[in-house]
Amino acid sequence: MGELYLFRNDLRLEDNPGLLEHARGGSLLCVYCWPSAPPWCNLTGLGEQRERFLLESVQALHKALQAMGQGLLVLRTDPRSAIVQLVEQFAISRVGTSATPGIYEKKQLRGVAEQLHIPLDVHVGNTLFEERQLPGELTTLPRQFMPFRQQMESCAVNMPLPAPGHLPPPPEGVSFRERPLSGLIPHPTFPMRGGSGEGQRRLQHWMCERRLVADYKQTRNYLDGLDGSSVLSPWLATGALSVRAVAQQLFAFEQSDVKNESTRWLFQELLWREFFHWRAMADGSRLFSPAGILGKKQLRTFEARDLARWCQGDTDCPLVNALMRQLVASGWMSNRGRQIAASYLVNELNHDWRYGAAFFEKHLIDYDVGSNYGNWQYIAGVGTDPRGGRHFNQQKQAEIYDAYGRFTTKWDGYQAQQPRYINDAADWPMDTRDV
Repeated sequence: MGELYLFRNDLRLEDNPGLLEHARGGSLLCVYCWPSAPPWCNLTGLGEQRERFLLESVQALHKALQAMGQGLLVLRTDPRSAIVQLVEQFAISRVGTSATPGIYEKKQLRGVAEQLHIPLDVHVGNTLFEERQLPGELTTLPRQFMPFRQQMESCAVNMPLPAPGHLPPPPEGVSFRERPLSGLIPHPTFPMRGGSGEGQRRLQHWMCERRLVADYKQTRNYLDGLDGSSVLSPWLATGALSVRAVAQQLFAFEQSDVKNESTRWLFQELLWREFFHWRAMADGSRLFSPAGILGKKQLRTFEARDLARWCQGDTDCPLVNALMRQLVASGWMSNRGRQIAASYLVNELNHDWRYGAAFFEKHLIDYDVGSNYGNWQYIAGVGTDPRGGRHFNQQKQAEIYDAYGRFTTKWDGYQAQQPRYINDAADWPMDTRDV
């Protein structure tokens, strides 16, 4: 019998439980639907670097499947119509995919399931733990990171599964067309390419060859430079790299080399990612509400010109300008930089945090719905921060993290692209996500 596997945020062959399960049929149709969503905070589509990285990731998966006599059918069609049509066209008997948070993603999957008359199996996503390993139901998940960490840091992380040894052929009549790359190249300050092989190389280079994880706690707040952070998040976000494989590699490093505060800190960062994933699963539409998961209403202003200047990197704060120009040019910003830029928009401009989160969503090559919106709520004081939000002193941040002004000077001459915002507030359409 024929089976269909819908890739989402799991663009890899290794440690892919859903793919292994659905590789047992007589034929297998591998599908990827290009992400699409209705307008949100007046933004649509993907930024150039995010689209470039995702396209490289999809193409790398297609090539890996080709080597096994398969291929990846890439569609720019809503899965609610595409999957149903493919099931009918190729007499599919079962559909599978991986779990991923996000209300729009869940709505799409629910729409597919409602139209199918065959099983639709949802497998474990790119997480350290399965839902059954959580200390209770999602509804009782801790709202703050510390109790979550205390409950989960001693739990066993499953060993990564091997890539399938073979795959059944695709159904007869399927035509795989390889999409040409956009022609855009990575920015020289962040020369990262998409794809599972690139992610594995980065992991080996950073952790095993250069042993930089041993000093991670001291360098993780660098605003620029690939030696400071692990920079594994772009491949984790697309699922080109398994988070379980990263954790097991870290444990092996601790066994063979050194176990110290820095290695512990990296695992804690993986737990932060895990925490925001399961919170996103639990919070649903509240993740996108202006009042956040706390239901905390705030009095905010909306000034389109201030927002546009923040997006362009044209504010009164040179460090924020440099960070925003870095984001648009490279698709990347350090974790410390994201906190600084977010605090400026929320606290200095008193702006609705969701517009900043949406701009990050558009441009970050490591965009992850739970981490992005969860962290923005954290800064805005409507999420999981026990202190009720974070207001950074911009001058102090610059003195600590860019004391000689090198980062700011590097990006001073770069002009960010004009974001496609409607400046007349009366012309703004309604946001179409359910909040």
